[in-house]
Amino acid sequence: MKIVLLQDVKTLGKKGDVVDVSDGYARNYVLPRKLGVEATSKNLNDLKLQKAHEEKLEALKLADAQALGRRVETGSVTVSVKAGKDGKVFGSVSTKEIARAVQEQMGLELDKKRIQLEEPIKNLGTVQVPVRLHKDVTAMLTVRVAEG
Repeated sequence: MKIVLLQDVKTLGKKGDVVDVSDGYARNYVLPRKLGVEATSKNLNDLKLQKAHEEKLEALKLADAQALGRRVETGSVTVSVKAGKDGKVFGSVSTKEIARAVQEQMGLELDKKRIQLEEPIKNLGTVQVPVRLHKDVTAMLTVRVAEG
């Protein structure tokens, strides 16, 4: 029996796959647990339409991320910190502080988890910080660390 999976099933496949299983397995396991539906022409057409809709939404998300990436790359933020001699910062500049600075200075909502610091910023100066906006879009944000 051919089944269209509605959820990921470890031994069968991923959501949206059309798999061939035995009739008993389909009747007693897959269908009662709503893990899949029988692969009728209506269900296959619904799957095709759903995949087209998901691709359209993904394309919109990608376009939004690219537009946001251009805004992030053209702007820069300044973070004021306390520093000692030789430009050493007391503590370090965190992603939370960078996200707050982006919100205040650029008016953009950035999640602190999207800001990817390879190592903490502990010196005064200008640093390029990667911001992951989408799985395919990473923008470089200019962060100026100034004594304040």
